[in-house]
Amino acid sequence: MTSEKRRIEPWEFEAFFDPRELRKEACLLYEIKWGASHKIWRNTGKSTTRHVEVNFIEKFTSERRSDSLISCSITWFLSWSPCWECSKAIREFLSQHPNVTLVIYVARLFWHMNQQNRQGLRDLINSGVTVQIMGVSEYCHCWRNFVNYPPGKEASCPTYPPLWMTLYALELHCIILSLPPCLKISRRCQNQLTFFRLTPQNCHYQTIPPHILLATGLIQPSVTWR
Repeated sequence: MTSEKRRIEPWEFEAFFDPRELRKEACLLYEIKWGASHKIWRNTGKSTTRHVEVNFIEKFTSERRSDSLISCSITWFLSWSPCWECSKAIREFLSQHPNVTLVIYVARLFWHMNQQNRQGLRDLINSGVTVQIMGVSEYCHCWRNFVNYPPGKEASCPTYPPLWMTLYALELHCIILSLPPCLKISRRCQNQLTFFRLTPQNCHYQTIPPHILLATGLIQPSVTWR
C-alpha cells in the first residue's frame, strides 16, 4: 500500500539522475515507512534557495508525528550526495529523532574533491547512515515509483553505462577509507561532454577491495596456469 504525491516527468528524471550529467540543481525522491505498517509514503523535492536535504528535514519535522516510540525508516534517492553542511544537518536531525533510520542512494558525488564534503560523508556514514551509489536496480525502482512514465512504459527506464556507477562507487570507497581522491571529473563547455579520469596511487591498490578495482579495470583477474 502506498501514498503518493507528485511524480516527476521522464525528462526531469533523465536530466537530474543521469550520472554523466553535472546539473547544478538537485532532486530528491524519498520513501517513508512508519513502524510495522506496510504503507509507504512517497514524494519528491527539488533544491530551491536551499538544498533539498534541508527542505526535507524542515518539512518532515513540521508535518509528521514526533512519537519517538514508533520507528520510522526513510530512504532517499538523491541526484547529488549531501554537501558537508547538509551532512551535518542530517546528523543533527537524526540525533533529535532516534527512532528514525536513513538510507541514502546517490547518483553522483557532490564536489568530491572538497575535503569538507569528504569528511562530511565520512561523519554521516560513521553515525550510522547508509550511503551508496545508485545502481541499475535503484534506477528502475525510481522510474517505476516516482516517474510519470507514459502508459505501457513501466519497463522503459533509461539505461546508463554501468562504468559510471562503478567509478562513483570506487570514489565513495576512497572517501570512506580516508584515501585521497582517485577520480577526476572535467567538462568541456563547447560540446558539453563529461570526462572521467582515474589517477590511482599505491594506497588505492593496497586498500580498496579487489572486486571494486576489477570492475573499473584498474587490475586484471589473476590466471592460474596448469
